[in-house]
Amino acid sequence: FAAAASLSGATDARIRLTDSREDRSSSEIRRIFGATPAEFDPANDLLDLARKIKPADCPKLFQCCGTEDFLYAENLRFRDHARACKLPLTYEEGPGSHEWGYWDRMIQRVLEWLPLPKKTV
Repeated sequence: FAAAASLSGATDARIRLTDSREDRSSSEIRRIFGATPAEFDPANDLLDLARKIKPADCPKLFQCCGTEDFLYAENLRFRDHARACKLPLTYEEGPGSHEWGYWDRMIQRVLEWLPLPKKTV
């Protein structure tokens, strides 16, 4: 991969397993990563993967999260961790919650950021 983007991402699956909310996303996380933190495979831990990858081997990363999103604090932790690991991260935040209106705006920023060749019309 040359690049990866996260819009309001669940960047800490281990925390998601302890989330007391019983919504579709938390049950989906449990089906993917295990029903309990004890069943969680560390190979799926983004924080651990960030620590292990060499910055030169890491694809360019774009991360954004709305400041009213319930995942905001989790995204800040990942941002700070990625920066401490010296990963090539572009981070943006602004007003918004975990909803399509925010993502519709931010996907435009992702498309501008992606290292794609510019087409002439």
